Amino acid sequence: MTGIILAGGRANRMGGINKAFIEVGGERLIDRTMRVYRALFGEIIISTNSPLEYLAFDARIVTDIHRGKGPLGGIHAGLLHATCEHAFVSACDMPYLSEDFIRYMMAQSDDHDMVVPVTDNGFESLHAIYSRKCLPFVESQIEKGELKVSHLFKKFKTLEIPVDEIRRFDPEGRLFANLNRPDDLRKLPPSPTGH
Repeated sequence: MTGIILAGGRANRMGGINKAFIEVGGERLIDRTMRVYRALFGEIIISTNSPLEYLAFDARIVTDIHRGKGPLGGIHAGLLHATCEHAFVSACDMPYLSEDFIRYMMAQSDDHDMVVPVTDNGFESLHAIYSRKCLPFVESQIEKGELKVSHLFKKFKTLEIPVDEIRRFDPEGRLFANLNRPDDLRKLPPSPTGH
């Protein structure tokens, strides 16, 4: 399986700071994410619109073909360049990625096109497994201006991982936390483990 890191956001709500390079617990988010990905994936893709910032990383750097289309544009670029049939996709600003939970998701992917956790907030589409089969549908959605990633899950054989299953790996309920505003950083517990 390919691992795709979405690092394309402009981070306007973070005051224009590149969220991937924010330090949490003494480690930059991108370094933390790469550490988890290296343990899981033979191929790592960073999908970004600022490629020069990521040249030091041992990953393939790709940029959006469809610019300004949000996460869906980044998922499209990553899947287009992936050499594996399935890819795990996560945002670059998630401090609590769990290697164990991602492995669990990967183990479910053989019989499904997509694997996505579902919480009280709905589909966690930026912590999900996608099949390259969905590329034509992604392109079609982008052309129509339908940029909601969650629309894809209804079109494919999707395994939805329910809250009670997620809780086994995430008793504190923080697995999908991400950093959008400076306030989110202040609310983080002092030292996420990343495992």
